Amino acid sequence: MNKLKYFLFLLLVTVIIVNCKVQYGFTQPNSIEADSFQVTRFENNANLVEPGLERDFKITLEDLIQNQTNLNLTSSNPDLVYEGEITEYRISPTTSTSQNTAAQNRLTISVRISFYNRNKEEDDLENQSFSFFYDYPGSAQLIGAQKTTAHEEILDRLTQDIFNATLARW
Repeated sequence: MNKLKYFLFLLLVTVIIVNCKVQYGFTQPNSIEADSFQVTRFENNANLVEPGLERDFKITLEDLIQNQTNLNLTSSNPDLVYEGEITEYRISPTTSTSQNTAAQNRLTISVRISFYNRNKEEDDLENQSFSFFYDYPGSAQLIGAQKTTAHEEILDRLTQDIFNATLARW
């Protein structure tokens, strides 16, 4: 009887492990029929232009797609195309002190993207907006390492949201 229980337990564990591996593997999304992608240059059309931000955004999006799919980055005849612009780069106070100074500031970056799937046009997105922010103390200047951290956090979140909207279908 103990051997039967042990066998059934092992069989159950094996079935669970196999099913989890099949359902939750990190592979190309099944709904996307593509082999390659391209991220075109994103114009920086924000009122406050941060030099190099468009390059950093493009690289972050390319890296995310390459790391989470088996799509190949290409510059000619891609199956998937991302294009768009940075529409907002804004620093604004979010809370104030009793002396009417900013207790906390917020950096907000917004982008507008268009996504084209040349193999399945119903997956296309036109002028979809994405935005994220980073809060920091009002007494601090957004320079150096803090600025780098803010940009990285915002760009990571923006590109993950774009990935989810275009490839993961969350």
